[in-house]
Amino acid sequence: MAKNEVTSKKAATAASKTLKNSGASKAAKSAAGSALSQRNAPEKVTQAKAGTAASKALRNPSSSKAAKTSAGSALTQRPTKKKG
Repeated sequence: MAKNEVTSKKAATAASKTLKNSGASKAAKSAAGSALSQRNAPEKVTQAKAGTAASKALRNPSSSKAAKTSAGSALTQRPTKKKG
């Protein structure tokens, strides 16, 4: 289920900074790439692998603010889990 959300300009800028940062972790860059790819595409959703990477980036105390912003954006665009 798509959430019909897009990455905000602020989160896209943060994602771009994360991708350019040579010290950013692989997880942070994966989440940033996912967030950036959804900038103007409400039909796209974050896949499981990128969602896991975003979660790792958010939990990593050494992740930059930009990395955490883009990771948060990617996670908000994950489809809701079906219960049952």
